[in-house]
Amino acid sequence: MTIFQSILFGLVEGLTEFIPVSSTGHMLLVQRLLGIPATESMFAYLVLIQLGAIAALLVYFWRDFWGLIKAFFARPFSSASNRMAWFILLATIPALLAGALLRDTVQSLFTNPLLEAAIRFLTAAAILSLAEWIGRRDRGLDSMTWIDSLIIGVFQVLAVFPGASRSGASIGGGMLRNFDRASATRFAFLMSAPVMLAAGVYESIGAFRGGALDALLPVLPLGVLVSAVVGWLSIRWLINFVSRHRLYGLAAYCAMIGILCLMLQGV
Repeated sequence: MTIFQSILFGLVEGLTEFIPVSSTGHMLLVQRLLGIPATESMFAYLVLIQLGAIAALLVYFWRDFWGLIKAFFARPFSSASNRMAWFILLATIPALLAGALLRDTVQSLFTNPLLEAAIRFLTAAAILSLAEWIGRRDRGLDSMTWIDSLIIGVFQVLAVFPGASRSGASIGGGMLRNFDRASATRFAFLMSAPVMLAAGVYESIGAFRGGALDALLPVLPLGVLVSAVVGWLSIRWLINFVSRHRLYGLAAYCAMIGILCLMLQGV
C-alpha cells in the first residue's frame, strides 16, 4: 500500500464512519477499485484505521464520556447520568458477544469485498428507510429504559453480521424505538465507542503479534491521523444534519451504491 492509498482510506473512513452510509462498505469498495488483494493484513488494516475515528469520537464527546465515567461509579440508577452509563454498557454487550463469536465468519466475508460491501450498503438502506417510515420520533433520551438500550444494542449486531453501517443500524434502532433523530444519533455515538475501542485493541494485539501488519505499518499511522481529523468534522456535520433532515436521502444513496457493487461483482 502506498502513502496516497493510506491517505485515501483515512479520508473515506473519516467521512463515512459516523455518517450512516457504511464506512466498511466504502472501504471495501475502494479496496476493490484500487486492486488491493483481500488478505489478513488488509482485514487488520481496515479495523485498525478505525482508531482514528474512535479518537475523533472521544475528543468530540469528551465531556459526555468523562461525566458518564464519573457517574457510573455512583449508586446504580441514582441519577440520569448514571442510568445512561448503565444503558450504554448494556447496549454494547450484544455487539461485543457477536464480534467475539462471529469474528472468523465475518473475516471470511472480507475475501469477497464487493459482495460484503453490497450487503452492508443494502442492509443500511433498509434499516434507515424502515426507521423513517415506522418511527414516530417523539421521544428524548430522558425517557430511555433498559429495554430500549438492549434493543438498540441488538441492532448494532447487524453491523457485525451480516454487515451494515454501525451508526446506521444504531440510529435506525433508536428511531424504531421512537426516539427523535438527534437523540438516536447521540446515543448511537456514545454506545459505539466501547465496541469500536474493544475491536481496535483486540485486532491490534492479534495483528502485531502475528506480524500481519508488518508490510502496512509504515503507512497505517498516516491513515489513522487522516481518519481522526475528517471523522471529527463528520460528527459535527451529522449532528446538525439529522436535526433538520430525514434520512431517506442517505438510504437511497446506500441502495444505489449497493446495487452498483452487485453489478461490479458480476463483471
